[in-house]
Amino acid sequence: MVFPNIRNLREDNDKKQAELANYLNVKQTTYSKYELGKINIPIEIFLKLADYYDVSVDYLLGRTKEKSLNGSKTDKH
Repeated sequence: MVFPNIRNLREDNDKKQAELANYLNVKQTTYSKYELGKINIPIEIFLKLADYYDVSVDYLLGRTKEKSLNGSKTDKH
């Protein structure tokens, strides 16, 4: 399954797939497959991405348009 918010957040933050792969401790090719929906994303990865971007997992999944529970986002990276 493809979760477009994951790619959109990466691009909006001017990050490369390799940067996220390094943060997540996976290969760049694995991260690419996550974005393309070629392999399932483990829940641990969703949690790390939510922390990295300071957004809710629901936002990553596309279940809400609100990036975080309080509707604000801080840039940690």
